[in-house]
Amino acid sequence: MPALLMLFLAIVSEVIGTTALKYSEGFTKIGPSLVVAIGYGLAFYLMSLSLKQIPLGNAYAIWSGVGTAAMAVLGVLLWRESLDPARLIGIGLIIGGVVVLNMFSTSAAH
Repeated sequence: MPALLMLFLAIVSEVIGTTALKYSEGFTKIGPSLVVAIGYGLAFYLMSLSLKQIPLGNAYAIWSGVGTAAMAVLGVLLWRESLDPARLIGIGLIIGGVVVLNMFSTSAAH
């Protein structure tokens, strides 16, 4: 499986786990709590596989940046969190940073 696909799936797994964390209500609900454990476990496993081909700094920046932006969007959609100018600018900067890393970084994979 290509490294970028593994990284994307790691991000999806982490976002699912984080979403379930909100629904677990402090780990008092068993179903969402299990989804948290499975989501994070799968996210770390897939991230570790992607690191065979993607430099750690780039992979982690993409993983955390895209995950953060996705959670901000889900916060607005699922929990009606505010979408103020600061949040929009912050999400834009995160996405811009990920684009810059992918387009202009000269880090070589090992």
